[in-house]
Amino acid sequence: MGIVSQFGNDPDIFFSRLLAGTSGIRLFSRDNEPIPISLPAAPCDAFDADETLGAEVARLMDRYSQMGHAASLSAWRDADLEISNERLDGGVSWGTALGGTHTFEDGYRNLYLKSPPGRVSPLGVVMGMNNACASHTAMKLGLAGPCHTFSVACSSSTIAIGEGYRRIRSGECTVQLVGGSDATLSYGVLTAWKAMRVLAEGDETEAPHACRPFDVSRKGLVLGEGAGALVLEDWEMAQQRGVRIYAEMLGYGTSCDHAHLVRPNQAGQVRALRMAQQESGLDLTAFGHINTHGTATREGDPIEIAAITEVFGAHASNIAVNATKSMHGHMLGATGAVETIATILALKHQMIPPTANLQNIDPTCQGVRHVAGQALYLPDLKAALCNSFAFGGSNAVLAFCRTET
Repeated sequence: MGIVSQFGNDPDIFFSRLLAGTSGIRLFSRDNEPIPISLPAAPCDAFDADETLGAEVARLMDRYSQMGHAASLSAWRDADLEISNERLDGGVSWGTALGGTHTFEDGYRNLYLKSPPGRVSPLGVVMGMNNACASHTAMKLGLAGPCHTFSVACSSSTIAIGEGYRRIRSGECTVQLVGGSDATLSYGVLTAWKAMRVLAEGDETEAPHACRPFDVSRKGLVLGEGAGALVLEDWEMAQQRGVRIYAEMLGYGTSCDHAHLVRPNQAGQVRALRMAQQESGLDLTAFGHINTHGTATREGDPIEIAAITEVFGAHASNIAVNATKSMHGHMLGATGAVETIATILALKHQMIPPTANLQNIDPTCQGVRHVAGQALYLPDLKAALCNSFAFGGSNAVLAFCRTET
């Protein structure tokens, strides 16, 4: 696995900060014309594309591709795989909600705010396209199998992981580089989300605690940026290579609410949860942890908890539930991959990070075992789920189990 996060580019350091309940959120400002904007957000301040990728490579990419490419190369190295000129059995399955929004915004600014109009980069199209990150990665690693990009709002990278998993399970590929990236903190994106009135607000002191999923005082989500990448490989091949196996992926469920563009739907989420659990072949009681979508919106949090309690019944009160967005923010298309990494490391270490800032659980969010205050040690943790529920009503749930390998 590989990551670009608010806590750096090392998955173990990222996870240790989550266990400590550390906030990667701060007051973030863009002083762009025409009106400056300032609000809580979770930028990846330490990420230097020139230093990480080299200036010659970095200048060919939008920020979302830079972060995604860096995470992908880290994951490939972590899997102890060689870079090949052509690997027909390997593919890329990537997710992004926004793609090259920074590239397009820079182009618009040059055209509309400069007098006379400024020059538009001849690389604008290839830097801004949503499949640029996946294509750069496929070219670098020599992956000649399917190279697909999924743009499904907040479920983008979760669906990318699930579809990559299906490619391996069907025998079409033996290895898939999967994940997602998004650079959400452009002026236009921040302004558009603020206009929806779903973002939490706060000053410099309040910003680190602005995202409060499931808390009675929650006031909205906080945007973040970043990337997460994982290598999925056929089980027998991974064993033959003798590499470290973090976890086994057992199930993937996806559904559409077909009801509303932005209001989540309990029935749609229930279908995705049940599909992932049933495909895993595990009993409901085998699952001890769910990394929720948990965005800290008034409407979304109770519906997700209601879906979990409907699926798991009496066992729901035994399931350790958290929302790591409280610390790394909502990375839109990258979130599912980053939260998958957090879920897998929770299984590996049998430690569940807390939902930061959760002090008073909303009565409408009761029925599960909320992890609040500090990390929870679960010595018998065997299996876990990771939820992503997107605008447009696209739901995706991934199921994993712990392995001693």
